[in-house]
Amino acid sequence: MNFQLLHPADQLVIIMQRIYGYGMTTTSGGNLSVLDENGDIWITPAGVDKGSLTPDDIVRIKPDGTKIGKHEPSSELPFHKMIYKKRPDIKAVLHAHPPALISFSIVRKIPDTHLIPNVHHICGEVGMAEYALPGSSNLGENIAKVFGEGYNTVLLENHGIVVGGENLFKAFMAFETLDFCARLEINANRIGKPMPLSPKNIEISKKKQHVAMEDFTPVSHSSLEKAARKEMCKLIHRAYNQKLFTSTQGTFSQRLEGDSFLITPYGIDRKYMDVSDIVRIDGDKKEAGKTPSRSVMLHKYIYEKHPHINSVLIAHPPGIMAFAVTDVAFDSKIIPESYIMLRNIPKLPFGCSFMQPELTALEFSKSVPIALIANDCIIVTGESLINAFDRLEVAEYSAKGIISARSIGEVVMIDNSKISEIEDAFKLK
Repeated sequence: MNFQLLHPADQLVIIMQRIYGYGMTTTSGGNLSVLDENGDIWITPAGVDKGSLTPDDIVRIKPDGTKIGKHEPSSELPFHKMIYKKRPDIKAVLHAHPPALISFSIVRKIPDTHLIPNVHHICGEVGMAEYALPGSSNLGENIAKVFGEGYNTVLLENHGIVVGGENLFKAFMAFETLDFCARLEINANRIGKPMPLSPKNIEISKKKQHVAMEDFTPVSHSSLEKAARKEMCKLIHRAYNQKLFTSTQGTFSQRLEGDSFLITPYGIDRKYMDVSDIVRIDGDKKEAGKTPSRSVMLHKYIYEKHPHINSVLIAHPPGIMAFAVTDVAFDSKIIPESYIMLRNIPKLPFGCSFMQPELTALEFSKSVPIALIANDCIIVTGESLINAFDRLEVAEYSAKGIISARSIGEVVMIDNSKISEIEDAFKLK
């Protein structure tokens, strides 16, 4: 889907549906706007259920102040107008109240955008606007002032967040990413002390580049490949809906025949990824006209070195990633299912997955199907795509269980004698 070809009213409805559907605002909370090429502001209405918003509900405000639409515009229209006036480069504004970012706004702290790579790149520096009455000119002035200092992402004291962007999807991507970052930091603080990337590792992260690969044009697509593309898209959508992925982060791959495999593309919205977006890799060549994930070489080496592995997933869910950004080890010996599915989970050093992909691939085995990369990601392998996806779910649910358990008592692991029983019963040795 080419989001930018949609009418502004449709854009606003689609993004509000995503924000509301993922629990990042309430029925009455939040507002979005788009500034079009004519200087018209398209904005969500006041007093209309965000869960059932339609394009007919969107209000159009002409440059002369004329209102077109059957509803009143959001009461926060003043600060939208002030942002557009202060920052002519901004063409979309998003305001919402996701719980994690609310938590930061009420303690008046900024989420640490250096816990994992790309967050700072997507969100930029985050500002803080002084509290003022919602809908007031004072609030608008306070927000516009911070935007005028060059910030595109601004927390509001005891209120929520405002994000501006060159288009609505980019504003949403920054909003979604910062919300993820906030949830990750909150989880990390519940189990230990978050450790952000060092300046050295920030520089290392910049070395992650697209791999130069020759193009090829497929002459045909087997039934196996078509089925794999369909299954990948179905599970990618599921991963996004379960907040295991964000819009542009998270990678699936699936082995085909010979030295061929399918992999998710770089920079395509996971919510609407289609079978035609998936990239086929044949040996050292990529499908023409497409850009594969930057982790393509790691996937390639894992398949080359482990014939039993047929699928690889890379993700950053905020539960398991809490263990990746602290010095707390993740242990799967909490319930039988966790150990059966996850087994042993090493934590590997930051940067190894893209600076030494071949060596990193050697870390996996039948007893080590998963690895955490410090301050980066979780890598999950499986005998099939659904097997790998199941493991990703179990890892995140297990991490959430441990994080919650630590708030109510001492975490007690299954002892080694009982682990031996599990290994014997399920033939894991």
